Amino acid sequence: MQIPKQLFQRKSVDALTAIENSLKQTLTAKDLTLLGIGAIIGAGIFVLTGIAAAKYAGPAITVSFVLAGIACALAALCYSELAAMIPVSGSAYSYAYATLGELMAWIIGWDLVLEYALASSTVAIGWAGYLTSFMDSLGVHLPRYLTTAYLADPVAGFINLPAVAIILLLTGLLVVGIRQSAMFNFAMVLIKLAVIVVFIFAGAGHIQAENWSNFTPFGFGGVLTGAGVIFFAYIGFDAVSTAAQEAVNPQKDVPFGIIVSLAVCTVLYILVAGVLTGIISYTELNVAAPIALAVDHIGMSWLSPIVKIGAIAGLTSVMLVLLMGQSRIFFSMAKDGLLPPLFAQVHPEFRTPHLSTMMVGVAVALLAGFMPIEKLGELVSIGTLFAFVLVCGGVLVLRGSHPEMERHFKCPASPYVPVTGILVCLALMAGLPFDTWVRLLVWLLIGFGIYFGYGIKHSRLNPL
Repeated sequence: MQIPKQLFQRKSVDALTAIENSLKQTLTAKDLTLLGIGAIIGAGIFVLTGIAAAKYAGPAITVSFVLAGIACALAALCYSELAAMIPVSGSAYSYAYATLGELMAWIIGWDLVLEYALASSTVAIGWAGYLTSFMDSLGVHLPRYLTTAYLADPVAGFINLPAVAIILLLTGLLVVGIRQSAMFNFAMVLIKLAVIVVFIFAGAGHIQAENWSNFTPFGFGGVLTGAGVIFFAYIGFDAVSTAAQEAVNPQKDVPFGIIVSLAVCTVLYILVAGVLTGIISYTELNVAAPIALAVDHIGMSWLSPIVKIGAIAGLTSVMLVLLMGQSRIFFSMAKDGLLPPLFAQVHPEFRTPHLSTMMVGVAVALLAGFMPIEKLGELVSIGTLFAFVLVCGGVLVLRGSHPEMERHFKCPASPYVPVTGILVCLALMAGLPFDTWVRLLVWLLIGFGIYFGYGIKHSRLNPL
């Protein structure tokens, strides 16, 4: 009878927030907002927009972005309430520990590995593709066996070396310090925002209305599936909450960073999707670099290398924030005893979780170097949606169990917003392919094995 009790025992909010903060608190509201934009604008806008339009939604990909944006907005309001109440680095993992118990906290923590680590690998592969294309345009051609994973092409491929290299470089930057990482992210965000704005204004004058005539070629089901697939594009805003323990004023600045970064990126996504499908037929967009293709289609070849530079910068900042988020979640799980203590060690000089960061970086680099990109995006999307469902549920639980707690930010219209968020996210999950659900189940079973083999025995909340 001891094990069932521990599985559902919750960690008090006071215990979560009372832990001594060994991480360096330097991030402002601007830094957090830029971290969110840095993580959100990347593979979604530079890669997945075209693929989702060609295969699932057609020109109605703009509606898919609206649906995904609504789901994210509902979840973001719930994230903001919990992040302001529990300003620690574990994000949804810590929120689940306080509201739903240890077992659910482990499930969501393990699920977040899908969201951050696998997403980092996926983005690294996309980054390598843009870099290779850009170098080709300069007359520098890397051999295929050094730019293609063996599992992606067993005949000609061996390792995606550029993807491995960028992950390891960013890992080194994150080890050195969060302040340096935030400054680097700021520069990358400025570059990609400038490129996106230039594309929107340059492309708007070349829109042909006939490209929108068959607006929903795959029906509403295609629009819904498209929303589930491109949900991958939105995963970055919750990474802001993983940096709460390194924020100067987390109760105020974390909700601001989450909401503002999501709002800015949603508007940009819708505008880019509209311009892209207006410039060129959706049937031609099933390519790795749809924006560059559209630019070439309208004869603006001078803009193509600029777009590629923007994509390289954009994807770089995404990887940086995702790698940071994953190491911080492992940091929190190790603090609770659910992972080995080495994941919680902090560098004496840099005050970053250096061992956790390095191990995550090496694992992500190996995945990016040897795994194909196919299906990873869908797996990341279902993991993210699952996390959002639990966060929305967490708001409802805490409103009932701790109504007296001070809430520096309150999710409006509760319980309607959290309940609607749960239903919308479940609907988007339902629209994803069946094999994606199977992979999620397999992943969770692996996680159960680790929890019952190690975590439950070493938990600091109620060790056996």
